[in-house]
Amino acid sequence: MKKIEAVIRHFKLEEVKDALTEAGVSGMTVTEVRGFGRQKGHKEQYRGAEYTVDFVPKVKIELIVDDDESQKVVDAILNTARTGQIGDGKIFVSDLGEAVRIRTGETGSESL
Repeated sequence: MKKIEAVIRHFKLEEVKDALTEAGVSGMTVTEVRGFGRQKGHKEQYRGAEYTVDFVPKVKIELIVDDDESQKVVDAILNTARTGQIGDGKIFVSDLGEAVRIRTGETGSESL
């Protein structure tokens, strides 16, 4: 099993969700997050004063998939979330040792 974490722009969430549903993903967790990467935030103006926004708001999607589905899911996120601009986000893929469904006690792929 693989854990896929994607940090994307807010306005791309619905498109990514639809692409993941088409790819066969049965569940995901979405969290609003703030952070910065290479862009180091951005400058804004409010009432004539300029200030720097260090932490840019983004959305983090977390999902668990079988090993054989991980590339299809990564491709779906990549192709849907990309705008070609700085700040499109990142995708992280890591191995997952175990998953347990609390209600039934099922483990591994059966718990998904």
